[in-house]
Amino acid sequence: MGTMSNILQPGLYAITDSKLTPPESLIASVDAALRGGAVLIQYREKSAPMPDRLRQAQDLQAICSNAGVPLLINDDVELARRIGAAGVHLGQTDGSHRQAREVLGEDAIIGITCHADLELAQKACDAGASYLAFGRFYHSGTKPNAPAASPSVLTSARRFQRPLTAIGGITVDNGTPLILAGTDMLAVVGGVFGGSPADIEQRARAFTRLFQEHHPLFSISR
Repeated sequence: MGTMSNILQPGLYAITDSKLTPPESLIASVDAALRGGAVLIQYREKSAPMPDRLRQAQDLQAICSNAGVPLLINDDVELARRIGAAGVHLGQTDGSHRQAREVLGEDAIIGITCHADLELAQKACDAGASYLAFGRFYHSGTKPNAPAASPSVLTSARRFQRPLTAIGGITVDNGTPLILAGTDMLAVVGGVFGGSPADIEQRARAFTRLFQEHHPLFSISR
């Protein structure tokens, strides 16, 4: 496994989605994921007007702070700064990773997408990434055209001594091989969100059990 930081813990990394977590159910959905044991939340909203995004992010920051779980903002460094989020997740085309660090500070969590490319992972480490994200590992309804990745890239990426995240079509039924291959977090959208808060909480608890059963650092991180 990657070396986990004091802030990032092994477990479910839940990512919001404008269709699965629309504004009217966003807070209740994320709250349910937190109750189920999510260790990291990412607010991902590409199309809403900025006033709506600001309000939603502020509301999420409040419940995540109350739960003691970091909130990351997808792509938007300035929004993360404005609401006092724990950090950001950046793709390969989402601006300077080093500049994000300068804006958000040394303590910010900055995750970087590496697809299935160990050279990108090395560059991310050189830029000060807090964690490395690899995927997609399975068919993804959120990003169906994303390049495919093999679980072996997770095993190889352990050399970087950074927390590792797997993403892409992950469910409770297919997540275990990725934990065994070396990931520290499972980044999940459709596999956890959608349906009632009770459904979401149940799925989140099921992911949490996977880590209890298969991640060597889970018990000592709690």
